Amino acid sequence: MFWFRWKHPIKLLVILGLCVACWFAFTPVKQKVKLGLDLQGGLRALVELEPNPQVPKITPDVQDEELQVLQRRLNGLGVSELTFEKVGSDRINIEMPGLKDPEQALKLMSEAALLEMRPLSADQVARANSDPKFNAYKASGPPVITGADMSHAQASTNQAGEPVVEFTLNSAGAKKFYDWTSKHVGAPLPIFLDQKLIEAPTIQQAIGANGEIHGGFTTDSAIRLANELNAGALKVQTKMLEIENVGPTLGRIDLKKSLVASLAGLGIVLLFMLAVYRVPGFLADVALIVYCFLMLGYVTSVGVVLTLPGIAGFVLSIGMAVDANVLIFERLKEELWAGRTTRAAVGVGFRRAFWTVFDSHVTTMVGAVVLYALGTGTVKGFALTLLIGTIFSLLTAVYITRAFVDVTVDKAPIAKPAFYGA
Repeated sequence: MFWFRWKHPIKLLVILGLCVACWFAFTPVKQKVKLGLDLQGGLRALVELEPNPQVPKITPDVQDEELQVLQRRLNGLGVSELTFEKVGSDRINIEMPGLKDPEQALKLMSEAALLEMRPLSADQVARANSDPKFNAYKASGPPVITGADMSHAQASTNQAGEPVVEFTLNSAGAKKFYDWTSKHVGAPLPIFLDQKLIEAPTIQQAIGANGEIHGGFTTDSAIRLANELNAGALKVQTKMLEIENVGPTLGRIDLKKSLVASLAGLGIVLLFMLAVYRVPGFLADVALIVYCFLMLGYVTSVGVVLTLPGIAGFVLSIGMAVDANVLIFERLKEELWAGRTTRAAVGVGFRRAFWTVFDSHVTTMVGAVVLYALGTGTVKGFALTLLIGTIFSLLTAVYITRAFVDVTVDKAPIAKPAFYGA
């Protein structure tokens, strides 16, 4: 008895509560909604991993390791919405929306950053500094320590104000380094980066866990090397297959045009529903607004990065919601023409149209799942938005619109069939 009497107000309160929760989730919109590369500008790069003698084949494990190294490196750029995606067995697609320094990012992706300290004699160091043809790396002995022995690195300045990279070795690396430097006081300490000699300071005393790397760094190059050392060295070389640099101005134009098109389309749909179906059309319009709240709440709460294809999926799912309402309301009109009362026509119309609406939504969901499973990049974004939007569309058409119609159908002034499009 209690539920029969209060079920409609309770349903409306639940819907209102959802809308309020979503409102707080997505406002202010400019700060809460995360925009993708095509809407705010940035850099997209498709990187191919190239085998070498040490890594003759790019296996899934190698691809995973290199992706993690690139991820750690590029996270130091301060870009909040980085996306990394494996493409095939030897490629990685990287998107960096809002990136301000594409050149630095490209260097981070292409430099192996293999740091090694290898022994050379004083004569060999002098020859390396005077003879460009002399290969100091081949002439050097086995590495004393490498970047893998470092636990932390950071950019700093020395007493002369020159940019340097300070490093801290792990326990095993510190022991090796101390043992070797204590036996070679007065000898040079050649430091190689990607097989190139960058400096060869003279060992003044035994060195333990901490040290400094000089090498004519600028502030930016010192920071970049520190980030690379913290992230780890790439085991294989990377080749840039595709580079797409989207300017922020172009992204803003695309965003503005897509929003105008979306709002114009939504406005036309709302007017159509109101003109053709009258009272239920108006209630369906209100339900569509609730749907938009739900979608925006989902986008901001889950942290979805919104792209142009994502907006397309959002608009398409609105079309699915309208299509469902059209099926239901046409069925409702048929029941009214058959002589049923308005209350009876609503119950029968929603019930008999349910499976048609359900089937149409499920087929769209299946297509979205397949697109998400097989697609890459922006195709996945479109598929995910379409999938979630279709689920919310089904919920809106079957339950939210029905809740609104149930509240109004018994009101005497608007219970006539003419108010329901019949």
